[in-house]
Amino acid sequence: MEFLCYHRDRSGSLSLRDELLEEHWSYMDRYAKEMIARGPTLEDDGETPTGSVHIVDLPDSAAARAFAFDEPNYQAGAYRDVLLRRWRNTLGSTMWDFPGGPTDGNRYLVLGLGEGPAADLEVPETQAELIAYGPLLSDSGDIWLGTAALVRAPDPDTARAVLTPDRYADIEVHNWQFGGRRS
Repeated sequence: MEFLCYHRDRSGSLSLRDELLEEHWSYMDRYAKEMIARGPTLEDDGETPTGSVHIVDLPDSAAARAFAFDEPNYQAGAYRDVLLRRWRNTLGSTMWDFPGGPTDGNRYLVLGLGEGPAADLEVPETQAELIAYGPLLSDSGDIWLGTAALVRAPDPDTARAVLTPDRYADIEVHNWQFGGRRS
């Protein structure tokens, strides 16, 4: 089962996140085989983290909750909230398969929070710019709750356009970058 986990930073938690960076990476290293995508969301300066995205393939919802809530930054209080949803990898690939690599162009996390009938279940025509894409689902996988995408785009408005605007209660767009240990 695939899950999207988005930890949003608590205001003023940057020094705590810096202090726990190695502990965070070591924790995530334990899930390297299960990882589909990972990386921080960032303020407009492209440097200051605002959250942390992980898309993982885990056995069940209980394993996903343990992954999300045992994370060192969460345990230390660095995050203000956690979005944890089942997710379906409609591209069938990981971020490491993306031909643009980790640094070519602007990257965004696009979260469409669902309202009404399911939307955007098919991969959009802009597939060449998609790093990850799929529906957000209930724990059972039966109810559509939205859509999440990691996308390369020239700007936030172009990234937002990957989703059908009138089908969502809200669409969030966050600066995002490939995550993991820096060499």
